[in-house]
Amino acid sequence: MSRKHPVIAVTGSSGAGTTTVKRVFENIFRREGIRPAVIEGDAFHRFSRQEMKERIAQGDLEGRAVSHFGPDTNEWALLEQQFRAYGQGGRCKSRYYLHSHDEAEPYKQEPGTFTPWVETPADTDLLFYEGLHGCVKTETIDMVRHADLKIGVVPIINLEWIQKIHRDTKDRGYSKEAVSDVILRRMHDYVHYIVPQFGETDINFQRVPVVDTSNPFIARDIPTAGESLTVIRFKNPRGIDFPYLLSMIDNSFMSRANTIVVPGGKMDLAMQLILTPMILRLMEIRRAQLQ
Repeated sequence: MSRKHPVIAVTGSSGAGTTTVKRVFENIFRREGIRPAVIEGDAFHRFSRQEMKERIAQGDLEGRAVSHFGPDTNEWALLEQQFRAYGQGGRCKSRYYLHSHDEAEPYKQEPGTFTPWVETPADTDLLFYEGLHGCVKTETIDMVRHADLKIGVVPIINLEWIQKIHRDTKDRGYSKEAVSDVILRRMHDYVHYIVPQFGETDINFQRVPVVDTSNPFIARDIPTAGESLTVIRFKNPRGIDFPYLLSMIDNSFMSRANTIVVPGGKMDLAMQLILTPMILRLMEIRRAQLQ
């Protein structure tokens, strides 16, 4: 952790809603005049899209299926190095993974490739990470110790599967059978490397549908925000003004001493109310250390 150069890590599984959280943070940064250095989790994949296809075609590795969730296909040591470098000196390196033709065209590259590594600007206030592995902790890697604010974003697993099935079948042209194979292939890494991160986070935002998702493989629609609740769990509730949050968010309630539940459509508002004072506190500490 760094008081002069704070690090914020938002971690969640694919399709969990980390992009929504990223937008909330962008709004807070803009409103409060905060200059973030931003790095994306996809930048630390080990293989390009074509290389990953070839790696999967080679079959299991040491009895485990290959997936983007696990250590063999990601540069976790390099990611931890960037967290550490920013905390120590306020700068680190990153790049972009180009997902689509639109993203790749300005760089004159093919989709599924990486841009060259570049150093983040020198005049930023904090580092913001959004991706799959912001809170990974293993025998050799510990991202947690470098992050000042750790946010988990995860839907219940059936909702996560519904979102993936719809995205991959409708937007990417895969069959349901192919998507099912992917879900099964990455399950070992999901259980061992994605799920444990949510025990390390300071706050978890979990979206829970209030409609039937018992069979995600036949669901016709993704449950909307209005058909969901958001369960917000604080690892340490000390200092959290729950009466204020309950008064500001209609139809919210406490389910446990460290947990507040809000309507799905109020998730953005809840994030703004909860995260803004936490970020401003990091900035106050930073200014005091720089004096």
